[in-house]
Amino acid sequence: MKSPREAGEPPPGIEKTFLYGSTSFVFYSHWGVSTTVDCIQLKVPVIQQLYHWDCGLACSRMVLQYLNHLDNDEFQKAIQELRLTKSIWTIDLAYLMRHFGVKHKFCTQTLGVDKGYKNQSFYRKHFDTEENRVNQLFAQAKACKVLVEKCTVTVQDIQNHLSQGHVAIVLVNAVLLLCDLCSSPVKYCCFLPIGQKCFCRNPDYQGHFIVLCGYNKASGSIYYNNPAYADRTCCTSISNFEEARTSYGTDEDILFIYTDS
Repeated sequence: MKSPREAGEPPPGIEKTFLYGSTSFVFYSHWGVSTTVDCIQLKVPVIQQLYHWDCGLACSRMVLQYLNHLDNDEFQKAIQELRLTKSIWTIDLAYLMRHFGVKHKFCTQTLGVDKGYKNQSFYRKHFDTEENRVNQLFAQAKACKVLVEKCTVTVQDIQNHLSQGHVAIVLVNAVLLLCDLCSSPVKYCCFLPIGQKCFCRNPDYQGHFIVLCGYNKASGSIYYNNPAYADRTCCTSISNFEEARTSYGTDEDILFIYTDS
């Protein structure tokens, strides 16, 4: 049996880098112990949203491009066929992934619409018209081969998923999410084109989709693409990420996307 040195392997504790398509994996190897991924940052393209309401569509485009599934004409056609308008829920994004044949799993705390959201300013405007539509999508999910599961997701679950080169779209409360790398935080729902005025009044909740693309266990950080920006990958602490993704209004929605699609 060859020693690590004879086999051309690095000595214990030395990092190894593996390439997966456009993805770079960094493994920290300790011989005799299962290899674990301590730090990873996936090369997910950054695509900026065009309006204040299409962050979920921008995230979907990022994911599809990462998987080499993105065709702009087909994407626009899919939006029309699925009737995706200015009120987009996580279940809509799951149906969109299914439309493109992308392996996925939508994890949530609520199978349907939480009636308590009717009193939230973020949901109030479209609640009455959206409640039946969204509940129907949940009811038809199994028949449409859209995988939805009511479950609790841990940070470890997310890290394990990312360590395999997979990505995820997460619903967060943008009011709480703070990037450690940005000089100034994005203000609530103000992801508007230059020249358009925002009329926000410090809401308690502002739903926003982001794409998870990595983590660093040593620093306790999560990397993500924020469609509010076109030129960066953001980073926040695990504690801040957890606060933003478990805030009331998110249902702890996570859409896991798999590369073996």
